[in-house]
Order: sequence, then C-alpha cells, then structure tokens
Amino acid sequence: MRAGEGVYGLQRAFLVAGANALIMSLWKVDDVATQQLMTNFYTNWTKSGNKQKAFKQAQLQLMTKYKDPFYWGAFVMMGM
Repeated sequence: MRAGEGVYGLQRAFLVAGANALIMSLWKVDDVATQQLMTNFYTNWTKSGNKQKAFKQAQLQLMTKYKDPFYWGAFVMMGM
C-alpha cells in the first residue's frame, strides 16, 4: 500500500489477496449497529444467496431501527 491510498489501498489489498467482496465502513461506527447489520446481512445472504441484495436489505433493516444515517450510512459493499 502506498502512502495516501487510504481506504482504496486497503480495498485493493483484500481483493488482490482473493476476497470476492468487502463490507467496509467509511467512518468509525457504532458497535451495536454494526453487529446488527452483519447479523442481518448473513441471515439475508443465507436465505437469498445474493450478497448485494442481502447487504442492501440489511441496511434497510437497520434504517428502520436507526433513523440517523450515522448508524447505517458508513457501510459500503465492494466487489461481487
């Protein structure tokens, strides 16, 4: 990773290492909200088999509990 690459360099490093997809946060996030997002994501993914759809659904589920985007807006999915 080169100096100044930040999140992009970290993302690239994981993808080069063989990761198919990443869920990342763009800022420091709440632990409880993150746990709920990831639990919902994996539950949705096992039901649908579609990572991107499962992630979006998990974000929407989190939005119903936490109205402030601080809790759900930091998360992005990269890759397939």
